[in-house]
Amino acid sequence: MFRQLGLIGCGLMGGSFALAMKRAGLVKHVVGYSKSPSTVIAAQKMGVIDQMAESALMAVSGADIVLIAVPVAATEATLRAIRHLVHPNTLFMDVGSTKANVVDAARRVLRERLPSFVPAHPIAGKEVSGILHADAALYQDAQVVLTPVLETDMNLIERARAAWTGIGAQVRVMTPEAHDAAFAAVSHLPHLLAFAAYLGVAHQPDGAQFLDLAGPGFRDFTRIAASDPAVWRDVLLANKTQVLAQAELFKTMLYKFESAMREGQADVIESLIKEAAAGRANWKK
Repeated sequence: MFRQLGLIGCGLMGGSFALAMKRAGLVKHVVGYSKSPSTVIAAQKMGVIDQMAESALMAVSGADIVLIAVPVAATEATLRAIRHLVHPNTLFMDVGSTKANVVDAARRVLRERLPSFVPAHPIAGKEVSGILHADAALYQDAQVVLTPVLETDMNLIERARAAWTGIGAQVRVMTPEAHDAAFAAVSHLPHLLAFAAYLGVAHQPDGAQFLDLAGPGFRDFTRIAASDPAVWRDVLLANKTQVLAQAELFKTMLYKFESAMREGQADVIESLIKEAAAGRANWKK
């Protein structure tokens, strides 16, 4: 389907995409660039990329599909570095977990070349990062959200859909704003809560002892607290309006529990838990 993939960012997400595209026979040649020389060397040794590029611009040269797999905060600078090689028939995608800010950056930088850019967010990952953890099966059965804008080339949207479905993902299309609101609720706030929950225990005088006693419930609840700090710093700041709105909704529900506990309202507590338990049991995931 594609002649050459230009990969900017040879980490877990980008490396896994390249491996998956190769395994599916959807790309013939992969040229990769990363700010870290050791990363691209490792990527080539692993067979993730076939050729190392000296710059992001060189990674794009000759490509008919480009994946920008860099931290969200680096998206605008990356787009600026490659702008002159953004051609109408080349598909450009990112993998950022926030989209409104990415689209705003693309509008500022790409301008008349914006139709070539199809913002994407694959809902996949691991608690570990880096090229050594790249996995061709990472996107199998994963959801991928595309967030095109009115200017986006419809043909490139379909090519993006075909690329992701070709490596086993399930694709849906949303507006950037709807995407950010949804993921503030089901991803970004949960990460924030996991970070806070772990630190809330660890910072207590007897925190180490408490952690020694923690069982599967605490382990599962705080699992995502082990996520990449730089990535989640950028995500929380990039989507802060939506995350803070979700935090307020969470605090409202938490207050209902706290109030019922203070008043000894066993029936209210049980009713709230019953509602949550039934909803979670019926949630098809």
